[in-house]
Amino acid sequence: MTTTQTTSAATVQVSSPVRPRRPVVLTVDDDPQVLRAVARDLRGCFGSDYRVLSAGSGSEAMEILTRLEERGEEPALLLADQRMPEMTGVEFLRKARMIFPSARRVLLTAYADTEAAISAINEARLDHYLLKPWDPPEERLFPTVTDLLADWTSERRPGFDGIRVVGARFARSSHELREFLTRQQVPFRFLDAGEPDGAQALEDVAQTVTPIVLVPGRAPLVRPDPAQLADALGLVTTATGEHYDLVVIGAGPAGLAAAVYGGSEGLSTLLVERSAMGGQAGTSSRIENYLGFPQGVSGAELARRARDQVLKFGVEVLNPQEVVRLEVCGPARIVHLSDGRSVSCSTLLLATGVSYNRLATEGADRLEGQGLYYGAAMTEAETCAGADVYIVGGANSAGQAAMYFSQKAASVTLVVRGESLELAMSTYLIEEIGDVPTISVRTRTRITAFNGDDRLESVTLVDDKAGTEETVGAGAVFTFIGARPETSWLDGTIARDEDGFILAGPDIPRDAATGRPHGWDLEREPYLLETSVPGVFVAGDARYRSVKRVTTGVGDGAMAVQFMHRYLGTL
Repeated sequence: MTTTQTTSAATVQVSSPVRPRRPVVLTVDDDPQVLRAVARDLRGCFGSDYRVLSAGSGSEAMEILTRLEERGEEPALLLADQRMPEMTGVEFLRKARMIFPSARRVLLTAYADTEAAISAINEARLDHYLLKPWDPPEERLFPTVTDLLADWTSERRPGFDGIRVVGARFARSSHELREFLTRQQVPFRFLDAGEPDGAQALEDVAQTVTPIVLVPGRAPLVRPDPAQLADALGLVTTATGEHYDLVVIGAGPAGLAAAVYGGSEGLSTLLVERSAMGGQAGTSSRIENYLGFPQGVSGAELARRARDQVLKFGVEVLNPQEVVRLEVCGPARIVHLSDGRSVSCSTLLLATGVSYNRLATEGADRLEGQGLYYGAAMTEAETCAGADVYIVGGANSAGQAAMYFSQKAASVTLVVRGESLELAMSTYLIEEIGDVPTISVRTRTRITAFNGDDRLESVTLVDDKAGTEETVGAGAVFTFIGARPETSWLDGTIARDEDGFILAGPDIPRDAATGRPHGWDLEREPYLLETSVPGVFVAGDARYRSVKRVTTGVGDGAMAVQFMHRYLGTL
């Protein structure tokens, strides 16, 4: 609709504002009755936010996708029946993925085709399958579709006039800002200062120093630290209370699980995280062996879901905020924060996790954040397009990263010091890696030098088996070797082993004369996850001899809360 505005010079057509077209949900089935039924149900529940389109065959659906692509539109969800002539549902969804890889893909199938559906989840990367009939839709259709649309929305990066980061693409400081925003799940646009858009943005705000962060409505943030950026984003870093039933330090899987159970069971709970929700697991490109997610789930998505649960149960979250000291004062455990403030609690959970070891290799310090990255660093996926990528490590996290970066990199090489991947990597992941032609594995191999001036250009490889050395071009290196706990701030308070891992329960050192745990002043023995200080518990990777898995961390966190209830009952 247009209105006409008359001026002395000419007649000008002024367009009224037009609402952007809603994202598409496309359902495909050759049975007209089933097609009408599923479209009706989807429109009834999601029609206000999505356009529900229908197609009677795979070829018709592909034509619809082609038109959407030509118009610059995108589907959020594709739901296709398996048993269709000419093109099965799996075949259609596989082809659709080539055009719209971010669209969620669901197979609608009969019980007899369940095995084919499960195979398709692994082979065609389907997100879900639904059995017919789906009545009642409120239980069997809507919850699944709601979750999938929420996933798609959380990962969507449409055009927006929001936060912009301007800096040198391969500068460490730029990488750190982008990594912070990505892990906080804050949408932003990165502009390279060396390209026209970035140079123009700097000129617009009269700045020459980079990196800068441009937040609408605020003055430019020049080389901001995490605290300044958190303030600009409205993140909470100050507690509202002085005392809590439970303080959880660390928001990895263990800490998030404890916060959920603590909050849901009525404990006043404070969660403190210095970096971002999800911890080290939050950087994982895909976790495929976590119960309840047969199609796999990214670490970021798992963290987002857990964060929503934490907030649902009234848990207070400080992020980013760092704990620097623990003080024991009678029955209170006082947590001192990096900003000088402190809070007290009746019970405390240490879920600080671990960090990947830094390399002492030549050039590593100089090129960190400039081609060499610790962990997956998903923010660098675009810079790896068409590049030769090297992944150092032989455990699951390294394998998952190799699979992720192989989608865009020209080649991915796993550099493993051991004899084979079987020593530390899950069988399913080894098989997946073997099916990707662009991924190669070099065992008994080390990187002995990182080369380049202001960015990584090549690495030097030593093959210990063949006794050879070579220098090869490298666009990026991601390392996943070893891990160290972040527990030095507990010196003099909590018993730890020589590597810094926290001792708990039967692992706490004992007095040779009495047989009692050192410094333990209670008649009872320490609970399984209780540290050398009563009421202070440990969960997850920071615990001595823990199994380094997401599931184990979640189990630790949940179990610790039950021990806390026992402890609180004795106060």
